[in-house]
Amino acid sequence: MRIPTEGLRSKSCHEFAARQAPALDFVFTVCDNAAGEACPYWPGQPMTAHWSLPDPAAVTGSESDQWIAVRSVFQALENRIKIFTSLPLGSLDRIKLQECVNAIGKQPASPE
Repeated sequence: MRIPTEGLRSKSCHEFAARQAPALDFVFTVCDNAAGEACPYWPGQPMTAHWSLPDPAAVTGSESDQWIAVRSVFQALENRIKIFTSLPLGSLDRIKLQECVNAIGKQPASPE
């Protein structure tokens, strides 16, 4: 997707449970496989939502098929993040905000 990744790395959820971990306001899980697993404890009680998406790494087939899967998930996340960042966070109470982040996760993964 031509996004610079230098200096970035995957992190274990355990890093965010450490005493010196940054405070989290929101936690979004995305992998369909995670939906049936127990969620870890997130210190500070951040708002959580599951934004189910298929795992593009599980796609078999041609390189083109794999690229299409990655692109589809990327576009879905990009759309959901744009919707999330457009929410009027300061004017929503916690219950309404939770409803909104849950609804965003129900947006189709690909255009219908």
